Formats: sequence, C-alpha cells, structure tokens
Amino acid sequence: MKKALIIFSGGLDTTVCVPMMREEGYEEITTVLVDVGQPRADIEQAAERAAILKTDHYALDVRDEFAADYCFPAIHANADYFGYPLSTSIARPLIAMRAAQKGVELGAELFVHGCTGKGNDQFRLEHGLRMFAPDVPITAPIREKNLTRTWEIEYAKKVGAPIGQSTDKIWSIDENFWGRSIEGGRLEEPGYAPPEHIFEWTKSFDDAPNEPQTVEIEFVNGDPVSIDGEKLDPHALILKANEIAGNHGVGRIDMMEDRMIGLKVRENYECPGATLLIAAHKALEELISTHEERQFKALVDQQWAEMAYKGLWWDPFMEDLNAFIGSVQKRVTGKVRMTLFKSSMKVAGRDSDWALYSEAAASFDDDEVLEQSQMTGMVRTHGMASQIYFGIKNK
Repeated sequence: MKKALIIFSGGLDTTVCVPMMREEGYEEITTVLVDVGQPRADIEQAAERAAILKTDHYALDVRDEFAADYCFPAIHANADYFGYPLSTSIARPLIAMRAAQKGVELGAELFVHGCTGKGNDQFRLEHGLRMFAPDVPITAPIREKNLTRTWEIEYAKKVGAPIGQSTDKIWSIDENFWGRSIEGGRLEEPGYAPPEHIFEWTKSFDDAPNEPQTVEIEFVNGDPVSIDGEKLDPHALILKANEIAGNHGVGRIDMMEDRMIGLKVRENYECPGATLLIAAHKALEELISTHEERQFKALVDQQWAEMAYKGLWWDPFMEDLNAFIGSVQKRVTGKVRMTLFKSSMKVAGRDSDWALYSEAAASFDDDEVLEQSQMTGMVRTHGMASQIYFGIKNK
C-alpha cells in the first residue's frame, strides 16, 4: 500500500491534493497540520475536512517552540525584510522539519505540499523536507500540473472534496502569532487602497485610543522577558505585545515585495508585536554596542533576514551569522520604554548596566572626563588624505 503525507492547511490547494494523490495510487494518505499559531477556526476546519476525506490526520502543536526558537532569534537579528518583520518565512522551516519527522516516523513514501510555482514557500518547505528526510521524494501537484484556482474548484466539486468557503474567499491570508499576511484580489493592484476590513489585529487611526501608552519591556541576553514588570514565557509575551501594539494601530505594513523567483508583488502585513519588540530590542542594542559593532551588525542582520526569507535555516552561513549575533546578545540586557499612539511608536527611554553611554563625557557642562581643548590636534588631522588629494587635484 503506497503511503503519502500531505502538509495540510485545510485550504483549497491542500484539500484537492488528497483526491488527486488517491488517483495517483496512494491509498494510505496522512495529513499533517503544524500549528504555529494559526486561527483556531482554521485548525478545526482542517480537522473536519481531513475527517471527510478519510485521512489519518495529525495536528502538531509547536507554538512554544516557534516562539522561543524562531521568533526570539528573529528579534536578536532585528529581522526585517525590506520593511516588514519576517513572519511567514520563519515558520516554514519549522513546519517542514516537523512534517518530515512525522513522515519518517510513519514510513511515508512521498511528501506532498500545495504550493504553486509562483510563491516562496515551495523553496522553504522543500528545503526543510530534504534536510530531515532526504530519501523521501516530494511532489507539488498544483505547481507540477500548472493548475489554476478555477480548475481546482471545478475538480473539487466533481470529486466531492469539501472546499466550502474557499470558493468565496477574496483574500489569501497566512497567519501565525508573529505576523499576518493578506494578499490577492484587488490587493494585487499597487494603486488600490486596502479596505479597513482586511485588518484584524490592528486598530485604525480613528479607532485607536486618544491617549498614548508607554510600555516597559525588559530584555535578558537579547530575549524579551517581561512587559510592564509582568514576567511571561515567549509565546505569552508575543501575544501580549500583539495586543498592546495592535490596540494602538502599530504594525500595519503595505509594501512591494520582491519574491525569490523575481516577481514583484504587493503585500499587506499586520505585525504589531513583532514591530514593537524588534524596535525595543534595537534601541537597547544601540545603547550597549560600540560604533563598529552597530555598523557590522546592521550588515549581519540584513544577511540573516535574507537567509531566513529563503528558508535556509540550517545553512552554515546562518550558523556563522548566529554566532556573531549571539555574542552581541550577551550584553543586550536592560529595559526599554516605548510610547505608542495613533499608529506611531517611539522610544521613550532605555537603561542597561552594559550601557556604553557616559553622561559626564557627553555633557557640555562637565570637563572632568573629556576636556574640549584636547580635541584640537585630533580635529586638525581629520580628513588629511582628502586635503592632500584636493591639493594635488587643483594644482
């Protein structure tokens, strides 16, 4: 009996994969949903559809692992890809790893996913599957048969696959507790203003409170550990940050995204907690890091985001980047106060025992640490090479 494992969300693409694989001769089909914080309704719907399709269905709860081992490293790296905190991309390696491990455990002879040929997830998922189950082949029926959404809907009706509300959905939404992406429909038009109803985590400017709120976030070795003095585990802390920032309309992002295959697409994101926590973390790093560290880490962070965007979580270069980032995090301990108001956010204050700031040295009213007159010779030699070059050039 041929065995296939489908990475399952319960949406249109993965639902039609079940009868399609049965037509290919796979009699024993397992569907696996990896829970990284999707809406409870989506998880329940996936289980219901799997039951109708008569698959062996597993829902693997990895929310705590995702928060501690994927979201927190993203904070350490101030992970931002051309203007938005990485969310979907950092979940895919974990989904692929857990699905691969389950497949090996169950003796799957084929991995199946529902990605099209136009997105990024085909790269991320297949890389993870090959890392942890290199001997199991992979197929992506939607991509490989060049199928359209219209064809899928008609096929589902013909074979009696339970797609229901999938036919009525205007937007394509991907969600975990680190971020929510909304695309499709008229949102694909760069000039189209997103309607208010697409947003669920963030309040509009008009609906946000009319009074600002200042929150204090404490970090230990780069990890946020408390909000306003309340100690929380990683998962709970992220949910709390989402609630606070979202209430003030912080974390809405509308951007043109360059996908891995070269397509430029319009994306809308809601990342309130990620936006808040990364901004606070960055503010604390500015206080404890030297000029050279800050300059170099900006390059490292950019490279980390690029690798994470591509799903290359276990690449040796990623290990190298994490080694430097981890070294810096040993001193990222302290508290940051952030003020949120009407879709805006700013740093209100920061404190750390590792601060490289000296009030005495910086003050214009204190000459004990640094006498101004000592700078005369240093200023005289500043730009000396430029002066020599300019003189030669204008002879």
